[in-house]
Amino acid sequence: MENLFSIIKRPLVTERATNLKTTLNQYVFRVAPDASKRDIQHAVEQLFKVNVLGVNTMHVRGKFRRMGNAPGSHRPGWKKAIVTVQKGQEIKVLEDNP
Repeated sequence: MENLFSIIKRPLVTERATNLKTTLNQYVFRVAPDASKRDIQHAVEQLFKVNVLGVNTMHVRGKFRRMGNAPGSHRPGWKKAIVTVQKGQEIKVLEDNP
């Protein structure tokens, strides 16, 4: 894969992702469905200038969507990556600005 931004779509900011960041130094990203673990590792290392220790990936299935009382369709599935960064390093993804 060529473009690093086509691999890393966006960071996921959830309660679980925040807990992983503070306790285990892990960051959660939404990634391209065809990206491999090596592609994700290379992209994170190049974009954020950190050392990646490991990458875990999972496919998130799309949920069923309803339109009022009528049945609808499915939302598309997507891929999530949990990236473990070396201790002492951090990724400045979305900082809290007071």
